[in-house]
Amino acid sequence: QVQLVESGGGLVQPGGSLRLSCAVSGIRVNDMYWYRQAPGKQRERVATLTSGGSSYYEDSVKGRFTISRDNAKNTVYLQMNSLKPEDTGRYYCNTDSTLAIRYWGQGTQVTVSS
Repeated sequence: QVQLVESGGGLVQPGGSLRLSCAVSGIRVNDMYWYRQAPGKQRERVATLTSGGSSYYEDSVKGRFTISRDNAKNTVYLQMNSLKPEDTGRYYCNTDSTLAIRYWGQGTQVTVSS
């Protein structure tokens, strides 16, 4: 059974930090990704981590977010620093394998507000 379980979201003040986690199970993966969907907006990819260790970021989060993985734990992380109100949204992880079968988890809500 394939599962993506996101956690770590919450309410944080502007300038604050949050670390999201995503536990992957039931499938072999190569590349891993984080997406977010803000209210009234399309879901967008914000970070990519390839199996070879290369990372890529959407311009608006570059320099503030860091994607990483722990292969032994089948977990991908997103460290988010210097958070802005425009970072507010529901955050989802995904992988090349789960995208291929059009699978999405429940996501985790991040709200940046004073």
